[in-house]
Amino acid sequence: MTSDDFEYLRFEYDEDVLIVTIDKVDDPLNKVDDQMHHELTNLFPRLQAERSARAVLLTGTESAFSAGGDFAWFPEFQEPGFAANLRLDGKSLIWDLLDVHLPVVCAVTGHAMGLGASIALLCDVVVMSETARLGDPHVRVGIVAGDGGTIAWPLALGPVLAKRFLLTGDAIGAEEAARLGLITESTPDAETCRAAGLTWARRLAAGAPQAVQYTKQAVNAWIKQTMGSSFDLSTALEMLTFTSEDHAEALAALAEKREPRFTGR
Repeated sequence: MTSDDFEYLRFEYDEDVLIVTIDKVDDPLNKVDDQMHHELTNLFPRLQAERSARAVLLTGTESAFSAGGDFAWFPEFQEPGFAANLRLDGKSLIWDLLDVHLPVVCAVTGHAMGLGASIALLCDVVVMSETARLGDPHVRVGIVAGDGGTIAWPLALGPVLAKRFLLTGDAIGAEEAARLGLITESTPDAETCRAAGLTWARRLAAGAPQAVQYTKQAVNAWIKQTMGSSFDLSTALEMLTFTSEDHAEALAALAEKREPRFTGR
């Protein structure tokens, strides 16, 4: 795919840095629907084919990096074969992200939730605005954090701290995320976040390309080895919980603006 094949992603070059901006113009929260998921799935093979840049800056808008799944999209998961295909695309998305040879800096200029948080946390450097929140609220809508959350958070925080966030769905701010080592750097706002991300990307682009890229490859090989069976299990269980009564109850509660009543079914 070329840059012209993307509707929600913008591409621009700043010397040796390729800047990719998630900007769903009709949705300030950059929520993930079928089209957004398709574009994110195809983004990382596009970056693997990149030969002009020496680093990538992945960022969003001031309102959001990506606020996670669009609830209006979820009913489509009940269609025959849809969930199975989505699971395959979801695995390709995460594995292809880890296989991008160039260093990828993520500037979390706005909220990053669910899949948005997983993508951000699996990049090589993460800077985050203090006006943004980072979280994985899958459990709050009755589903498993199957799109990378059960990998990205434990890798950064260890199992105990990761479960503190994954089992509650609580979000975290930039200062606390930096203190815990979840992100690389905290910045005051979206503008300074993007600028800091670009500074990091330029610094990595100025390094010896083979040394930087091969070191990244070696570290990510360990990440992939660590996440293999756990990722497959989490995505399978996520698809299972999409058909649960608790998930249906969570969506109904959101629509009715009330607290959900979960039954374990």
